[in-house]
Amino acid sequence: MGKSSQTTSKVYGNTTTSNPYANATTNNSGTTTSFVQGSAFDTIYNFVNKNMDSMLNNYLNPNLNSTTNQAKLNSFASTLANETQKNLENNIINPLSNRNMVRSSQATDMYKNLSDSATNSISSYVNELLSESQNNSASMLNNLLNAYLQGYGVISDMQDQSLQTSAGNATTTTNYGSGTNISNNLASSGQLVNILGNLVSLFGSKL
Repeated sequence: MGKSSQTTSKVYGNTTTSNPYANATTNNSGTTTSFVQGSAFDTIYNFVNKNMDSMLNNYLNPNLNSTTNQAKLNSFASTLANETQKNLENNIINPLSNRNMVRSSQATDMYKNLSDSATNSISSYVNELLSESQNNSASMLNNLLNAYLQGYGVISDMQDQSLQTSAGNATTTTNYGSGTNISNNLASSGQLVNILGNLVSLFGSKL
């Protein structure tokens, strides 16, 4: 007897799984997964993809152009100027002037020294501000990328869950087909030879 052929096909069930952050749909063509629109991970995903170039540039090239940095710098400069001038007038110029010990040239030199000192202080503060700005950019990038990767994990888990659920709902079909029966073919061939031999013998006796 010949062996019969067997073909098994599996059709995945149409399955949709979801949570507050992601949706996944699976059918026999595959799985489609996406973030829930407007969810936290969807917002982070879109923001990082849209702004990564500018965020990296801000980290690599910190500047004072941001509203926060400008406000800090202006506040520092204003406070520094007021405090330094008050100290100069109250502690140096006024006491010496009351004793007639300050000439105009001396006052000019004092104000010049004040200006130079203020400039140095501002320059030092600018460097600190730029360093702080870079550190803040690094921290923001780190937090955003961690959240971005967490979102990727949510998508991956949702895809696996959808596939497992769909596989559980799958239907399996087995088709059987007849194979070639070698024994029957050989028997039929033998019968044909016998028939042909009988016909030859029959016609040969009549000749």
